[in-house]
Amino acid sequence: MGNYLQGKSIVVTGAGSGIGRAVAIACAAEGASVVVADYGVGIAGEDPTSEVADAVVEEITGAGGTAIAVADTVTSMAGGARMVQAAVDKFGKIDGVVCVAGILRERMFFNMAENEFDPVVETHLKGHFTVMRAAAPFMKEQKSGAMVAFTSGAYAGSVAQANYSAAKGGIVSLARSVAAGMHRYGVTANVIAPVARTRMSMNVPTELDMGEPEDVAPLVVFLLSDQATHITGQVYTANGGKIAVWNQPVEVREMAKDGRWTPEEIEARIDGEVGQEKMGLIERLDQMKAAADANAQPNKK
Repeated sequence: MGNYLQGKSIVVTGAGSGIGRAVAIACAAEGASVVVADYGVGIAGEDPTSEVADAVVEEITGAGGTAIAVADTVTSMAGGARMVQAAVDKFGKIDGVVCVAGILRERMFFNMAENEFDPVVETHLKGHFTVMRAAAPFMKEQKSGAMVAFTSGAYAGSVAQANYSAAKGGIVSLARSVAAGMHRYGVTANVIAPVARTRMSMNVPTELDMGEPEDVAPLVVFLLSDQATHITGQVYTANGGKIAVWNQPVEVREMAKDGRWTPEEIEARIDGEVGQEKMGLIERLDQMKAAADANAQPNKK
């Protein structure tokens, strides 16, 4: 047992498995009292059960740590409030929230139905809001606290996960907004885009080398600590032994004129002055198509 988070009270959602579990165990091992929050649903959000949260609590307490289980949904304001209130009632305060809970419902965008879009956005994006919103008044009052959100590299675009990608992009904007809004109160908000082997990531074909959930946990512990109070509004990638920071959105190029543009004027100047920023995903898709087309050509003699 360490003491990097000694005396802190932390809520971790999606803590029954994968990255959430690894984070909850790591926080407890560093002295935090942890609310292991997990509804225990399947990968698509089905079949809720409290067993997974209870099992992680047993693992933590068996190792000498302090934890309680809350089996509730992050998709409602009441559920998020109950998770935070459980920490306040049991441990006397709330110092940090880590939002990991999520589901997947994959489908090509042109085939995606409403009941495949809404639950994914609700669980990921709204699921961040409900817990962070519930914790905010407590942290504002005590003038301290840390919020850690989880996004994905898919927020830059995804072929078969428009719902997931949209939610993960929203999480980045939400966390940056929280960072700005809570900065004057000494509360931080940061985002992690993990690359790790989990039940969700293993269902997505990828050429990326992946680390383990336990590789992500130390960065979370650090961002929750008193040693990271100067860091806020950032997006970090954690993959095995690599940690990287992503850029902040900025203007790249501009073109200007006096008065209002006509479409013809834009056409004449845009490619040479403003142009486009390359979208890596589309470039890779074009390369894959070109390779497939080349392989499909009959051998010429």
